Amino acid sequence: MIDGKKVLYSGMQATGNLTLGNYLGALKNWVTLNEEYECIYGVMDLHSLTVRQNPTEFRQRARALYALYVAAGLDPEKNCIYYQSHVSGHAELSWILSCFTYMGELNRMTQFKDKAAKHADNINAGLFTYPVLMAADILLYQADVVPIGADQKQHLEITRDIAERFNSIYGDVFTIPEPYIGKVGAKIMSLQDPTKKMSKSDENPNASILLMDDPDTIIRKFKRAVTDSGCEVVYSEEKPGICNLIDIYSSVTGKTREEVEREFDGKGYGDFKLAVGEAVASMLKPLQDKYQQLLKDKKYLDSMIKMNDEKAQYYATKTLRKVQKKVGLTERIR
Repeated sequence: MIDGKKVLYSGMQATGNLTLGNYLGALKNWVTLNEEYECIYGVMDLHSLTVRQNPTEFRQRARALYALYVAAGLDPEKNCIYYQSHVSGHAELSWILSCFTYMGELNRMTQFKDKAAKHADNINAGLFTYPVLMAADILLYQADVVPIGADQKQHLEITRDIAERFNSIYGDVFTIPEPYIGKVGAKIMSLQDPTKKMSKSDENPNASILLMDDPDTIIRKFKRAVTDSGCEVVYSEEKPGICNLIDIYSSVTGKTREEVEREFDGKGYGDFKLAVGEAVASMLKPLQDKYQQLLKDKKYLDSMIKMNDEKAQYYATKTLRKVQKKVGLTERIR
């Protein structure tokens, strides 16, 4: 708890370009959470190091992600938005927690197997111990709740296991985090393979709508979106492509699936794809304008980064000192 509010923790990796799926599935729904929770959002740049990065591009993308958080509506004066790498407690706590994590637990993590298959030429130890750093991220801020998708369920489970193991030995040190149950964002699928989630790492450029795509690009990608047999705009399990487009249009316009079906009753896929593309382009325009404005305002961004890094450092240090004392590390002379 911070100032009487439960703590909500989340973040995104500073790699690639955020997609419409990232926005509708998560970022859009974070905006009002600070009314109920003390919200802490990280630019998760340490996690990104499991894959080789171009240093210059990497720094630019991390700053771009920070600006996108703010452009999407997260007020950096009401939410703690910080760089993971600017708080050394993440790495320090990760090492301590790795000594309370079993090899068998890490071996069972399906995400390691998936990522190792994608990066067979770089199966590094960081990729294997990734869940421990993620546990440190969450436990360092005594998070009460964590918004998670289906692919992160295992990570929260191992975080809880590590925290409970540590607490059973040293007492009530860590808050045991719960999954955030609230407004669920739309699960947006690939435009080229609607059985897979839209991903910023998809090799097919037509599969994802990037938040910085211009209107012509957005409309062109939707026109090329994979659909199904028939021509009716109807939500059906047999029509995953159309279902995905309906979900996107519904999320962007606020209309129900039934209202979308009525709106396009008697119209074909071509009309519907164009309408979805135009609606998405219109929704993203204010975000894109705000983002460009923020990137030009270096003084403001730097001041918000400094302020929130210091706030995150304060919260993290409180937990880290407690953990260090519990495990018997010699207290630093200050």
